[in-house]
Amino acid sequence: MDALAVILEAPERLALRTLSLTPMGDADLCVEIDWSGISTGTERLLWSGRMPEFPGMGYPLVPGYESVGRIVDAGVEARARIGEYVFVPGANCYRQARGLFGGAARRVILPGARAVPIDATLGRNGVLLALAATAHHAIAVGGAPDLIVGHGILGQLIARIAVASGAGAPTVWEVQPARRIGSGYRVIDPADDERCDYRTICDASGTADILDLAFARLGKGGEVVLAGFYDRLSFAFPPAFLREARMRVAAEFTPADIAAVLALIETGLLELDGLISHTRPAGEAMDAYPQAFTDPDCVKMVLDWRAL
Repeated sequence: MDALAVILEAPERLALRTLSLTPMGDADLCVEIDWSGISTGTERLLWSGRMPEFPGMGYPLVPGYESVGRIVDAGVEARARIGEYVFVPGANCYRQARGLFGGAARRVILPGARAVPIDATLGRNGVLLALAATAHHAIAVGGAPDLIVGHGILGQLIARIAVASGAGAPTVWEVQPARRIGSGYRVIDPADDERCDYRTICDASGTADILDLAFARLGKGGEVVLAGFYDRLSFAFPPAFLREARMRVAAEFTPADIAAVLALIETGLLELDGLISHTRPAGEAMDAYPQAFTDPDCVKMVLDWRAL
């Protein structure tokens, strides 16, 4: 079986071409992808060639871990699932490319346990499940934040989930005026914030100097939760020393985070509308990826595979 896929051949070199897929096992599913999201965190690092050494990392590679689509075929042990609409957190099913991520393709094969059933009415918003689960995990690990740094897609989801979970409305810092629109919480320019007693600061910006910025605004014994993905971090020791600052890393989301987010969506407490800013046909992937990484107006880019 073959599938049309986005392939990152080398830093800043993308192609859209047909790849051979590995055979489907007895418990595997074949999913026809409708939508896939572009990550401005890890995938931006892959695109730029700045991704740190990581198991399974290398080129050529099919990106994508935010895909949704319908199961169109299955192995003998999973045929009852044909027809389900599912979220696909990536797939490792290509003969000519690595599948560390692997979801940016018209068709993928993956183990049945990895495909998460979702309501088909979510449509393209379904691609946000991975980021929403990441946001939920950051709160589960570090507690409800008083301050969120960055009002991109991840920062917005952390804020929305904090409010939806009853944790209260956080303050959010955002340097871009166009992104200072909140939904039940306050979004401000950090230059306008004089507060220096935050208990928990959650970074969703991925900025390299976040620890210096955050430690200076903590109260005594406060904590910084790192929700992004970073190349290398460093900080001046005295501000951290004076505040007895703590730092916590929020790693990959868990199945429990996905279940919690789906429950918030199903009960109407968490809305995903208004978070996706750009959609382009998958045939324009070579232009869509650079735009997602460089256009300040692009909060979230999604590829539409349905016409291919």
